[in-house]
Amino acid sequence: MAWRQLIFKTRTISISPQPYQTPGFSKFFSKSSLYVEKVGIPEFLNGIGKGVEAHVAKLETEIGDFQKLLVIRTLKLKKLGIPCQQRKLILKHAHKYRLGLWRPRAQPLKS
Repeated sequence: MAWRQLIFKTRTISISPQPYQTPGFSKFFSKSSLYVEKVGIPEFLNGIGKGVEAHVAKLETEIGDFQKLLVIRTLKLKKLGIPCQQRKLILKHAHKYRLGLWRPRAQPLKS
């Protein structure tokens, strides 16, 4: 039984040396980048949205550097007078940005 499962698994996995050789496939990736190239505090907070962008001036004067914003603690944000829900959003998106899972978009989506 185990041999049979092993054989079927190896048959279904096929790795092609050049995966994107399908004609017309590359046209989906020819668009310019949808994300902001240079990210600062204003672009980061505008990318989060949900009212967080109201604190751009406060965070720029107090923190000043985007790298410091990525490692800021919740107590520091609380001392700056940022509400709880917005602190959570800033910290959550900062963590995702550090891991490379999220980037602010160049233009906000219009719904």
